[in-house]
Amino acid sequence: MANLVRPITRRDIKGPALYAPIRDDYRNRIIELKKPRRVIVGDRVEIVFDNRLTLTYQIEEICRLENLDEPALAAEIESTNQLMPTADSLAATLFIPLPPEEDARVALRALVGLDEHVLIHIGSHAIRAASEPGRSTDEKISAVQYLRFPLSADAKAALRTPGTPVAVEIDHPAYRHRVACTEELRASLAADYDP
Repeated sequence: MANLVRPITRRDIKGPALYAPIRDDYRNRIIELKKPRRVIVGDRVEIVFDNRLTLTYQIEEICRLENLDEPALAAEIESTNQLMPTADSLAATLFIPLPPEEDARVALRALVGLDEHVLIHIGSHAIRAASEPGRSTDEKISAVQYLRFPLSADAKAALRTPGTPVAVEIDHPAYRHRVACTEELRASLAADYDP
């Protein structure tokens, strides 16, 4: 299986004692990795495409902050692996950051259903995201959504082809935006599938 889409194991997690001395360097590397993988869609939505490195960092930070015991760490690894891209899918986290002065309930109510209206365009392939169940209802939506974009063999081949145009689109009735992505994003996502 590809290097940056294979599941995280317990051996991959250093834990607080080993992680603390390398944390600053590791965090800086992840920040740099995420830069081209972050897409701002309109004025309300950010999407960050995840991979094994970004998700391992997430576990290390949770482990550091919450001082997880082994059973809790095993559960965290298991739940985080559900967010991992696979050999035939991309995975992303969608954020709806809201200014502190804005009424979150009102703002998020206007975006109910947004999780069903996110697409990635890879060349001629338009791929609608599937969202993690339980993060929205007919009346409310969470400000954080976990998305999965299934990749056919042809879409994956297009993603791995240099120069293939990539765009992210939201076609929600109250929030319509399309953003052309950089070649750097395409290359970064494609590299996740390198052997």
